[in-house]
Amino acid sequence: MGKFISFLLLIILAGAGVGAYYFTRDMAAPVVELTPDRPATGSKREFSVTAKDDGSGVRTLKVSVLQGQKETTIIQKTYEPAPKSIQEKFTLEQAGLREGQFDIVVVVSDKSVFNFGAGNTTRINRTMNLDNRAPVINVLSQAHIIKQGGACGVVYQVNKDVERSGVMVGDLFFPGYKLDSGNYACIFVFPWNMDFARFQPRLFAEDSAGNERSISFRVQARATKFKHDNLNVGDEFLQAKMPQFENIYPEIKDPVALYVKVNRDVRRENVAKLFEFAAKTSPKMLWEGAFLRLPNAAPRAGFGDGRSYFYKNQKIDEETHLGVDLASLENAQVPASNSGRVVFTGFFGIYGNAVVVDHGWGLQTIYSHLSQIRVKEGDEVRKGDILGNTGATGLAAGDHLHFGIILHGIEVQPIEWWDPHWIKDNITGKFQ
Repeated sequence: MGKFISFLLLIILAGAGVGAYYFTRDMAAPVVELTPDRPATGSKREFSVTAKDDGSGVRTLKVSVLQGQKETTIIQKTYEPAPKSIQEKFTLEQAGLREGQFDIVVVVSDKSVFNFGAGNTTRINRTMNLDNRAPVINVLSQAHIIKQGGACGVVYQVNKDVERSGVMVGDLFFPGYKLDSGNYACIFVFPWNMDFARFQPRLFAEDSAGNERSISFRVQARATKFKHDNLNVGDEFLQAKMPQFENIYPEIKDPVALYVKVNRDVRRENVAKLFEFAAKTSPKMLWEGAFLRLPNAAPRAGFGDGRSYFYKNQKIDEETHLGVDLASLENAQVPASNSGRVVFTGFFGIYGNAVVVDHGWGLQTIYSHLSQIRVKEGDEVRKGDILGNTGATGLAAGDHLHFGIILHGIEVQPIEWWDPHWIKDNITGKFQ
């Protein structure tokens, strides 16, 4: 009898210990997130619910919508075994909701024995508005003429507030900006390397509910025939230029191999960085009128020039020159081509010492191969302010300025932006 009582007490104590273990170990409710968090939505918008419970794991998930007296279950799942985290995606297309206000409810429980076996529970209740009406876009501007490698402006109306709008060119998106009139303006690009047949720009708008619409509009596109040059890379050039890059690729000892690596890979890294600079653009147009050209300078290379590089009569690489090379006096002062804000200064790969100025609306300029830099990141500059001096840093063969115009990370033909008539006809005249 005494042994039986001892055994019973042992079972009771063990059960109490297990219960105490679970009660103390997992009293925290699951962490739950429902995205996107918007005041309005369309039926086709995709939602994602994630839940995490590091203790006993996620046991059940229920997602439902309430409108009036009607409740509709979207997801109801029990997970066995209970995972530490789950993610489910859903839309409201099959919910049978009418436009207007509704509630979306998410309930997640874990596998804890807490709460008499029901587990810890997290509940999200979000009131939203169902809106399935896509924005209506109306094009206001005319004569959209654009050359391959160039840019053009378009003005349009949207019948409701939108979260984003602009022009899609293939996979590239050029955002529109709201004018004082309430209309929108967008400057878009015909990329230099896009096949003519693939250039089919479309206006796009998306409202806060996730409803989208895109429309075509009349654009007169013109192909551009770019030049092609053969350039010799000599030992003297390699000895002068490659030491700048030895710390980047210390394992490459052959100067020709190092040159090809820099000319190819560093160039691509630099181009990718231009998209990061574009993210720093001002939503306000900071520039006005034609852009300044380096005074008293002769052109040395043009935009879009193809280049084949040779070492001892052997072709070692092929790239495209994006920008205009301008040669003046050695160490010539370099003025800001237009007003804006400096978003980068420093050594920038193939461009050498460089300055990037943001002019708003995704429009930026780059000044490369400088011997000196006289501004710093964050400086506000006005048209004509001195940014630095010309030089031969980076992959420059001699003292000159490599000047580039960039629109949302895509380099475009600078010559257009030096022409006040072109700017008025193709850009600012449309905005007015």
